[in-house]
Amino acid sequence: MNTQLPPASSRSAFLEKGYWIIAPLDYMDTHARKLGDIFSNYILGAEKPWIFVSDPQAIQQIFTNEVFEAPGSLNKLLAPLTGDYSIFMLEGDRHKRERKLLMPSFHGERMRDYGELITDITHKIMNKLPLKETFIARDTLQAISLDVILKVVFGVYEGKRYSQLKPLLAGMLEIGKSPLTSSFLFFPILQQNLGFWSPWGYFLKQRQKIDELLYAEIRERRENPDESRKDILNLMIAARDEEGNPMTDQELRDELLTLLFAGHETTATAMSWALYWIHRQPEVYQTLMQELTSLPSDANGMDIFRLPYLTAVCQETLRIYPVGMLTFARTNKESVDLMGYQLPPKTLVVGCIYLTHRREDLYPQADQFKPERFLEHKFSPYEFLPFGGGSRLCLGMALAQYEMKLVLATILLNYELNLLEKQPVKAVRRGVTLAPKGGIKMELLNQRPQPQKTIDLARTV
Repeated sequence: MNTQLPPASSRSAFLEKGYWIIAPLDYMDTHARKLGDIFSNYILGAEKPWIFVSDPQAIQQIFTNEVFEAPGSLNKLLAPLTGDYSIFMLEGDRHKRERKLLMPSFHGERMRDYGELITDITHKIMNKLPLKETFIARDTLQAISLDVILKVVFGVYEGKRYSQLKPLLAGMLEIGKSPLTSSFLFFPILQQNLGFWSPWGYFLKQRQKIDELLYAEIRERRENPDESRKDILNLMIAARDEEGNPMTDQELRDELLTLLFAGHETTATAMSWALYWIHRQPEVYQTLMQELTSLPSDANGMDIFRLPYLTAVCQETLRIYPVGMLTFARTNKESVDLMGYQLPPKTLVVGCIYLTHRREDLYPQADQFKPERFLEHKFSPYEFLPFGGGSRLCLGMALAQYEMKLVLATILLNYELNLLEKQPVKAVRRGVTLAPKGGIKMELLNQRPQPQKTIDLARTV
């Protein structure tokens, strides 16, 4: 048995980190080609190496073997965005408690309540697009996703607080728009408050304004409970743990921001990639439109959710360029064998989602967009893992999938779009995620004359 750590690049930790921040896909592809399915690196911390793994059996071991745990302290990179009481930061019993409190809000059945709202938001924003003028798909879908978060999750509708929160949240999300603007997440030394005009000072000021609005909303909800409200914030306020205790205001605030950063950026990016691939490959567009237009008149939102080809298109979108490149980190409580390497206790290990999704033995012609692969084969949760896995599986997975499918169905059934990108669009870093470079240029050719079918579909659930 090999008692050494997996192989690593000969570059310095500083150069490795810069390479990872600036060109993450090239970094992963190059390292996998040279070093294999498991390798060491120092990109996320210079004190000890992180082990990248892209072998499904090894990922299964990491997710299921009790030797491995997922400490929240390893996710401190995200603390400036989500807060210290975010589910990302919790571990052990506190993490289990929080998941139990939050889980009912994201149950599949609960998603049915949000169908009409999602389709109405989609129509409202799509109807603002001028005909035959270039628009950026990611910006438009981000506007849809932000409105979904504000109304479905935060429960904040038109009004003073809505008009104040919307631009503040949108501005805060822009912090990750490029490797340069998101660099303070990777280099804590840059987190220096040099006044309002400094990047960190501006970020803190914006975050303070958001906090004031969110705490005011939470306070009003507690003082004026309304059981008829279906938004996720209301459900979280009403939740009680096994001892009858509610979530604190700080916990509610941190979970709201966690859902914003984890659910808004990621879903908008995935939907923009989906529109790109659907319109780039005519055969995909034709097959999908045939499936959507064949829906019966009495179909409902869950019927859209269950459509096999639409599901395959969404899965392939999340496979070829997963929004999240890595799983949350794990560490081993004791020495353990992983792929023939005897890892000493407290070794840091991550599953590499991108490299796993690009394995030729799992996904032949992995660089090609082929939705049919998901109709022909069922992949395990260790082979296809766009939402992570194990104890850190994304809580908002059901909402993200439902929103993605319903928004895409609404757009395709009611609006005729044209892709303006002449060359293949590349994936680039956006904060801690992958996004299409340039956001994908498209134009609205026409609004289809048929009835707004997907609104009716949502209203029948």
